[in-house]
Amino acid sequence: MIVKLLQVLHKINLLSPFGLYRFISSIYKEGINIMLLLNIAERTYGDKIALVDGNETLSYKQLSAQCQKLSMVLKESYNIQEGHRVAFLCKNHVSLVQSIFAVSRLGADIYLLNSEMSKSQFNQLVEEHHFNLLVYDYELNAYMEESPYSKANILSYHDTLPAINNLLHTTVAKNQKILRSSTSKIILLTSGTTGKSKEVTHKPSILNFLNPFSTLLNRLNLLTYNTAYIATPIYHGYGIAILFSFIALGKKVVINDRFNAENACRLIREHNVEVITVVPLMIHKMLQTSVEDLKSLVCIASGGAKLNPKLVEEVSRKLGDVLYNLYGTSEAGLNIIATPQDLKYSTHTIGKEIKGVQIKIVHHNKEVEDGKIGQFYIKNKWSMKNGQSPWIKTGDLGYRDSNGYYFLCGRTDDMVVSAGVNIYPIDVEQVLIHHPFIEDVAVIGISDEKYGQTLKAFIQPRANESLHKEALIDWLRPRVAKFQLPKDIVFVHQLPYTALGKIDKKRLG
Repeated sequence: MIVKLLQVLHKINLLSPFGLYRFISSIYKEGINIMLLLNIAERTYGDKIALVDGNETLSYKQLSAQCQKLSMVLKESYNIQEGHRVAFLCKNHVSLVQSIFAVSRLGADIYLLNSEMSKSQFNQLVEEHHFNLLVYDYELNAYMEESPYSKANILSYHDTLPAINNLLHTTVAKNQKILRSSTSKIILLTSGTTGKSKEVTHKPSILNFLNPFSTLLNRLNLLTYNTAYIATPIYHGYGIAILFSFIALGKKVVINDRFNAENACRLIREHNVEVITVVPLMIHKMLQTSVEDLKSLVCIASGGAKLNPKLVEEVSRKLGDVLYNLYGTSEAGLNIIATPQDLKYSTHTIGKEIKGVQIKIVHHNKEVEDGKIGQFYIKNKWSMKNGQSPWIKTGDLGYRDSNGYYFLCGRTDDMVVSAGVNIYPIDVEQVLIHHPFIEDVAVIGISDEKYGQTLKAFIQPRANESLHKEALIDWLRPRVAKFQLPKDIVFVHQLPYTALGKIDKKRLG
């Protein structure tokens, strides 16, 4: 592990005598929290641009100074301290990033809330978690007004009302000091926009995160890029992990409070963005908008949802070998990566595990051999720290082939049992998506009196194309097994997606 640490420090220019001094003195000053990353970055990159959003542009020196001041103001005005809980209900913007660093510096726990959640879910969360402070966007003010939350709260941005951006103009005592702290944790609340949320706790640790960080450096060649655009939500584990990685590397990071394909293409063109984090739906929309604006991209890091083979082929054809497929979960973090070369091996693969990850595939409580389908169980040092077992059940079904490549077959609750036969809807989806007239597809299981369950397909045809059930079944029949043929096919104008870019099968029926 020490060798790995030295290798990473060397790659990010911290192994020189001066670099080591910055590293060690930052730990002494800050403690082990995410402000440590920013403190080192500020000393290393100084006036280089760190963060850009729709409102402002900050250098590493400016970002660090503002985060330090904000931590003092939050301590003085809101008494935020070790053990407190601070929640964020925010889109991607500078105020969110500043507040996360400042709160971590104070040793308080950071709760990242899905800004797309319902009001009833928000009410449930504030009653369960007893937050000491809540930072929220003005557009979500109705959530606060209609909730039982009664403790301290503050807007992220506002011209006149109390807000994070206005706190930065507060005068703080010159002799105020903050003791170093290593107690802050990052808590993600999973389950998307429906259902009861589950806490997933991650403790910042230099040694624990060496392997995923080193893998991102090597497989995605992150050291060679200058500008990154985080299009995915920071409140999601994927978004915040990439943010911290880019800050540690001294990159210029572009963020925006909402994704819009036209605006995203403009940002990529104006900032000459080289690497972008996306969910597959974002890639699809940007390709439809302007391929020319995407020509500067040399790394498209896709995660958070399945990557369909047709999209893989389209990206390769229009932009070259730039697409990477990242597989991880909120609980287990990043675990598997498919490089462009891996996607040439198979457009369906999610790649190979990264160093430090153990994966076993389990069916009926027994580990299965290569080629057999089961649930992914994952163990690593950077997974959530509030679990009862070191092995995390992901809920994802899949298999590993004889060459060590992993493939997804859907979620455990997606599997359909028809007349005693296990059917994985993703297998049928991956066949249907290759039909030349199909834009998007989702397959679900439905109840059936005779077989227990059968398949139902929802088809989004390509623009200006017409499809008919009988013709589509005839096309599909020689390509799948008889038991995989959908009993029903429904044509839709647009499939429903969640805020995180996954097809929302709960809304299909």
